[in-house]
Amino acid sequence: MMDEEQRKLLGAFVRARRESIAPDAPTRRRRTPGLRREELAARAGIGVTWVAWIEQGREVRASAETLARLADGLNLTRAERAYLFTLAARHDPADPFAHAATEAPPAITALVQGLAWPAYGLDAAWNVACTNTAARALFVGLFEGEDQPNLLRYIFTNAQARALLPDWEMRCRRVLAEFRRDYGRVLGDPRVARTVAWLRDNSAEFRAAWDQQSVLAREGGTRLFQHPHDGPLRFTQHTLAEVERGDFRLVVLEPVS
Repeated sequence: MMDEEQRKLLGAFVRARRESIAPDAPTRRRRTPGLRREELAARAGIGVTWVAWIEQGREVRASAETLARLADGLNLTRAERAYLFTLAARHDPADPFAHAATEAPPAITALVQGLAWPAYGLDAAWNVACTNTAARALFVGLFEGEDQPNLLRYIFTNAQARALLPDWEMRCRRVLAEFRRDYGRVLGDPRVARTVAWLRDNSAEFRAAWDQQSVLAREGGTRLFQHPHDGPLRFTQHTLAEVERGDFRLVVLEPVS
């Protein structure tokens, strides 16, 4: 549900965007800039009353489809559209993740390749979209026979991961709670749905942890490994979101001596 502050912010945003749009055809001098509410309603294919109530911050609950038509009528950019749906506490039916490329954004790829520490990029389903040599050496078995390595599948179902992580049970719970934090934002992503369905079918530990509904913010902190060749290793994990594509994450493991 939207609170009063959200409704006010949404109304102010819609009005500001409406007033910034030039009319489709030359008109006589106007008292107010931009489009009239009637003109925006016609462009968006929604009622004038909806436009007025949204701009006035009234306690109404516009559907996701109505908001999508409003966003189209306002010619919103992707960032502006995401902001509108966040304020309205709705999921965008256009689903920006459904046709997302599997490659990591250039910014993440460049950082991963430029770091000497273990680093990798994750998409919305926690598929490993890019990685560097240090990460490949650390995560034993993650990249063996995998066209699209997935960090969740690796941790929950790969015997080498269980041996690599001395705190495996706690790590499983933490990883899944962090994954669930973003899960609600990407329900429309078929990659996410397939990953969750596969893990529920193939891992009793995943099913049990998933049904506990635990949620955590992504946190840094110490990560322990028991590497088969290098012995016990300790890292501090740093996780950063990609600015342009919020469905990708950069994860860096800083060695701790």
